[in-house]
Amino acid sequence: MSIQTTVSLLLLLSIFLAACGSPPAPPPAPTPTAAPTLKILAVGDSLTEGFGVPAADAYPAQLERALVAAGYPVTVVNAGISGETSSGTRQRIDWLLQQQPDIVILAIGGNDGLRGIDPALTEQNIEEIVLRSQASGAVVVLPGMEMVRNLGGEYTDQFRAIYPAVAARTGAILMPFFLEGVAADPALNQPDFIHPTAEGYAVVVENLLPYVEQAITEALGDAAE
Repeated sequence: MSIQTTVSLLLLLSIFLAACGSPPAPPPAPTPTAAPTLKILAVGDSLTEGFGVPAADAYPAQLERALVAAGYPVTVVNAGISGETSSGTRQRIDWLLQQQPDIVILAIGGNDGLRGIDPALTEQNIEEIVLRSQASGAVVVLPGMEMVRNLGGEYTDQFRAIYPAVAARTGAILMPFFLEGVAADPALNQPDFIHPTAEGYAVVVENLLPYVEQAITEALGDAAE
């Protein structure tokens, strides 16, 4: 075959292929839609801030790690302040809610009890904080607090009743006792017997986790509506 014939055949082949057109490109693979990241705002006093332990061992940080390990796309913001009372939280809650949390964990009231503040005032404050949080669109988890018996049986009973009463009226998710399995255990508390150690906070997180998971389910359900 001559060179001229070969060139002619190649030219005809190229014309034929151009006429047929190139095969259609496959459609691009769908981009997976990432689940929305939920913001959890941990509001409270030194029990939230993590007095006496590194920030990574405070309960909000441990809670975030536990939730992420379980597959939940969350961030947990530590908004605890040592010495905070329910009145202080009530004053700053609107500012905190500017962060637009999906969930608020409100662990407050312990300092009220230690200072002997009227339980009626503490209850009023906590209810107002819960309602404002809910009005912002957040699901609220409300861990209960208890007081030492040396404040008197009547006072401690009134104080303990605050949390279930507020939860019943507002629909907040009630965790009966924040320090369940931790309070009064020397192995899980710092020398002051008030603040948990890192190991104590791990128990707190284990106990708190089901209530937060319930809140996540509610928050995601609200977002889908």
